[in-house]
Amino acid sequence: MNMLDDFMVRAALAGIGVALAAAPLGCFVVWRRMAYFGDATAHASILGVALALTFDVWIFGGVLVTALLMASTISVLSGRGYAMDTMLGVLAHSALAFGLVAVSFLQGVRVDLMAYLFGDILAVSRMDIAVVWSGALLVLVLLWWRWSSLLTATLNPELARASGIAPQREQLILTLALAIVVAVAIKVVGVLLIAAMLLIPAATARNFSSTPERMAVLATLIGMVTVIAGIAGSFHLDTPTGPTIVSVGTLCFVAASLLALALGSLRRKNPQR
Repeated sequence: MNMLDDFMVRAALAGIGVALAAAPLGCFVVWRRMAYFGDATAHASILGVALALTFDVWIFGGVLVTALLMASTISVLSGRGYAMDTMLGVLAHSALAFGLVAVSFLQGVRVDLMAYLFGDILAVSRMDIAVVWSGALLVLVLLWWRWSSLLTATLNPELARASGIAPQREQLILTLALAIVVAVAIKVVGVLLIAAMLLIPAATARNFSSTPERMAVLATLIGMVTVIAGIAGSFHLDTPTGPTIVSVGTLCFVAASLLALALGSLRRKNPQR
């Protein structure tokens, strides 16, 4: 029997593909304090699903275009004097609401909204795996190609400009990568959990990382372990898989934070001479 005939194997491969793309990108989301940015982009993907079904086009394409438009809109408006938290809140909830309303108008089309909101990783097909891994590899290539410039623009925009690096261009590259991750992850973890896949592994890795590169690698490993443990836990506990993956990630974050606090307390009590 072909290994890919096993739905658990397909689920693991799809989840690992999402983790490979989301975790290192999530490091930039954490460093730039862009948590709501990822949330708004993810919420817009429901509108992309509705538009794709309306015009009978590939759902991945509709989600990618809509997520890219939302991310680009946020990037443009962020430099026009708008309060970022207010603008992101308005855009995120408005996009989700319009998407849900648009889906309700579809005639003769059966849409499983729960699958798009919370993911349906156990139902991924071979084509879904191919899409996820293609998107993940594209994101990894983008990050590898622009790593130094992205990092400089993130940590010190003034130094970036002095070095001939355009921070706005690097922001657009991050925007493109984020839209790709949202588009490939919607079938796996769903709209409401994509931001968690971006943030939680990166936030967990931050406790034990002395360099940006180490944080990105550690976040990727944590994301992959979280996916596998979440799928296994979901299977044994008969719980929703996407939320279980995120719950496992949250437990890892709490454990890592407590361990970091304990280690920090020990260092303060026993300073090196």
